[in-house]
Parts: sequence; C-alpha cells; structure tokens
Amino acid sequence: MKMPFGLKRPRFATDAGRPAPPPKPEADAAPGRESKAAGFVAIAQEGRAHWTGRSYAALAREGFLRNPVAYRTVRMIAEAAAAVPLLVYRAGREVTDHPVLRLLTRPNAQMAAADFLETLYGHLLLSGNAYVEAVMIGTETRELHLLRPDRVRVLEGRDGWPEFYEYRVGGIVRRYAAGTTLLHLKLFHPLDDHLGFPPLAAAQTALDLSNAAATWNKALLDNSARPSGALVYQPKEGGNLSPDQYDRLKSELDEGYSGPMRAGRPLLLEGGLDWKAMGLSPKDMDFVEAKNGAARDIALAFGVPPMLLGIPGDNTYANYQEAHRAFYRLTVLPLINRTATALSAFLSDRFDTPLQLGADLDQVSGLAGERSELWARLGAADFLTDAEKRAAVGY
Repeated sequence: MKMPFGLKRPRFATDAGRPAPPPKPEADAAPGRESKAAGFVAIAQEGRAHWTGRSYAALAREGFLRNPVAYRTVRMIAEAAAAVPLLVYRAGREVTDHPVLRLLTRPNAQMAAADFLETLYGHLLLSGNAYVEAVMIGTETRELHLLRPDRVRVLEGRDGWPEFYEYRVGGIVRRYAAGTTLLHLKLFHPLDDHLGFPPLAAAQTALDLSNAAATWNKALLDNSARPSGALVYQPKEGGNLSPDQYDRLKSELDEGYSGPMRAGRPLLLEGGLDWKAMGLSPKDMDFVEAKNGAARDIALAFGVPPMLLGIPGDNTYANYQEAHRAFYRLTVLPLINRTATALSAFLSDRFDTPLQLGADLDQVSGLAGERSELWARLGAADFLTDAEKRAAVGY
C-alpha cells in the first residue's frame, strides 16, 4: 500500500554491538517488513494524517458539534444576521402591510422569523447550500419550510441543468421541479455547477488540527504525559529477541500505545527492556500557538475578526469597535443582502407582485456609529429637501 508523500512506515532496527548485516536492496525488500537484528529497537511513531470529509454531516459533526471556535463563529454570524429585520419595498416604497411581511414574521407553525433565518444562515455556512420550500394552499403561499441540505439531491436534465430536487427522509421521497416551490440558495463554488461551497471546508485542515490538538492534550493529561521514545534491549547473557517475542512486542505497541486516544500511556516493560525518552514535549511542539493559529484560520475562512472570538495574537484592528464594524460590513451584511435578493425574486413569483427585500440598517447595532454620522451630515445639508434626505437614509 502506498503511503502519502512525506510519510514513512515505522522502522525497527537492532544492534548488539556488532555490525548489522547489509540491508536488502529496495527492489528485493518485502514491503512492511522490519529488520530483526539484535539489541536495539527504535520506535519511530509517524502516523497517517486523517482529514474530515467535506459533507454537511462531517463538517457539522467535527466543526459545529466538536470545535468551540467553529461553533461560536457559526452562531455569531447566524445570530447577528437573523437579528437584522427585513423590510419589504414595492416600487421603491416601503410596505408596512403585506402578506409577505406576515409570512416572514411567522414562516411556519414551528419557527418565528429569527429561528427561521438563523437556521437558513447556519445551513449556508455549514453546507454552502440552503433550501426553502413554499407550502401552497390553493394558489396562496401560506408557509415557508427549510429542508436539511444533506437530504436534498440535485437531479440534472439532459442539458446538464437542474431538473428536479429530490428530498429523502428515511423511506419517504419527494420531488420538486426546479424553479417552482423550492428555492435553492448557494455560495460560490468554482468546481461545481449546482452546489455551493461551505466556508468551513476551506478551513478543513485548521479544523482537524484544532480538534487533534485538543484530543492529544486530553489524552496526555489522562495518561500522565509521557512522550514517545525508544526501547533498548540489553540482555545480560547476550542474544537477540526471538521472532515470537519481537512480534508480541510490536503487536502490544501497535494495539496498546498507538493513536491519539492512547497518547502518553505509561509503558510496561519486562525482560531487560529499558525505555529511553526521545519525543518532544508539548512545550517544544508549542501546542498553544498551533491551536491559536488554527483558530485564526477558522475565523478567517468565515470572515470573523479573531479579536471578536478572544483569540490572542491578532492586532489587525485598532480596537474592538472597529473589528465589530468590519464584521458587519464585510460578513453579515453581504450574507443578508444575497439572501434578501434571492427571497425577493422567489416571493415575488409566489405573490405575482414585484417585491424587494432589504435589511433595516437602523437596527444594526454594529453600524450605529456610521448611521449617526450619516444622519448628522444629512441634517446639515441645507441644499437637500426633506424627501431627498429621507431617500438617502432608506426611507
């Protein structure tokens, strides 16, 4: 079996004070076999890297459910975006009484507006896709429901464009014709024509590094923090380990002392074996900085200033207020605007009325300073009429 570039199989070598026999040529050596000369057994514990899959279930399980940085980042964006009310405009004027407003206030019997939008944004962040189903009673749209992204499959037509969306729960399968009662929102994916790319997938390496470091540190604490090293065989009367002894020792090491969950487990030795520590300490490996670096990469992929997450070592912004403003301007508002644009076209078709949804910027706490400055500048602009001032601030 081929190994990934940069990784090697564990090698075992022994020495009893006399020259070891010359190694076999590469072509003749059987793969996976180790030298069994006498006296010294060197354990080089190099493992294969394991990466989290990019499916919705894998990212949700390893990221949102296991990693505190990913969990807090997704929650911060989804909650901030869901807290911004959506206004409805028709022909450039704000509408205060319309069925769409009532639908957005109470999308369905189980969800209010904040719950619905928070779940929708969470699906986009973890999957790159979100699906909104419009429930029709007669010719009227009465409810909006969200479909879990991992249960939806896109069925292409002969021309390569989506023809149906198939939703499967257990043994129940429903199909929606493309462009009818199902809205598909997605983030940009450079290599997929039909599905979006989740931000957490771009930080997959950082996510696995953060989780592995936490698991490793926990295992070291549980097992008294003993590093890897070498086993030295020093028989009193000379001689070598027998093949059975060697195989038993190797099997016990692989089964009882390998892997992150067994990190640092004390080793039980017998028969002239001596343990020589050779591994790096957690201080030498600088786990704390590695975890902080991984956390910064996760926050960067989502567009959240690390300062807002309490991650040390990041001085990109001069103060917390500036970071908070950048978070809304660069991450939250673009997410709201793309969602509002998609919902505008979808609901306009449902109600046969051209509608436009937009964020109520006066309710965005992170932009309160900017709005105050705008109001002050407009108040001092004597050359503008009251109607022009109202239009400039979105009324």
